[in-house]
Amino acid sequence: MNTKTFGEYIRSQRIAKKMPLRKLAAALDIDQSTLSKIERNERKLTSSSIAKLAEAFNLDYKELKIKFLSEEVIKYLSKEDFSIEVLKVAEEAIKYQSPK
Repeated sequence: MNTKTFGEYIRSQRIAKKMPLRKLAAALDIDQSTLSKIERNERKLTSSSIAKLAEAFNLDYKELKIKFLSEEVIKYLSKEDFSIEVLKVAEEAIKYQSPK
């Protein structure tokens, strides 16, 4: 299992692509300082920025969105009792509510 946070993942992708902080910040339409805080997990990237991030890194949007949302779910449920059971119930509810 990959234990990198979403912010750490963004930073590693940016470094691997040899992309300066300012260039990625401009692509995401945010300040450099905001991006720096996101990479350090001091701020959260907005869900609406995922598409821009996928485009900037030439990554699959679906995979990136899943990585982002799964971290949000983990943050929310990790300290809760019965988290696995909650996820199972939620999965069934989503299956039931999703249009076929």
